[in-house]
Amino acid sequence: MIKLSKMTDYGVVIMSEMARQPGRTMTAPDISLYTGLPVPTAAKILRTLAKSPFLTSQRGAHGGYSLARRPADISIAEIVRAMEGPVAVTSCVDDATPDCSVEEKCPMRGGWEKINRALNAALEEVTLADMCQDTQQIHAVLRERATPRPRTALQAE
Repeated sequence: MIKLSKMTDYGVVIMSEMARQPGRTMTAPDISLYTGLPVPTAAKILRTLAKSPFLTSQRGAHGGYSLARRPADISIAEIVRAMEGPVAVTSCVDDATPDCSVEEKCPMRGGWEKINRALNAALEEVTLADMCQDTQQIHAVLRERATPRPRTALQAE
């Protein structure tokens, strides 16, 4: 199974929340409030993401983190790479393991590269804005369900 780490998943969640509130500088407690993540977890992920070119950090009393680019200009691949490093489906793609003991006779030699390129292309194609757009409909439905409705005269009886 190809699976992203929980921290990477949370990284996408944090970036999505920041994209929903464009132009706002957010702190780890702000992120925690909106996402339900523990403050230390949010802080750790924000520090990691702040090393990337798509998130900036500001120190001081009015400091925090903000998006450096528009959500439509940030690919999910960038977020995954910021959290985990290069995306590789096996250890032998992209020359990740130069000392493979079966490389000479491996029947899959080069085959995994094709899959790895396809996976990377798919992650590059989806932007942070795409992820937010898809989830905004879900959030709207959840908010509607959570909003109390006025009782009618028939329901009161």
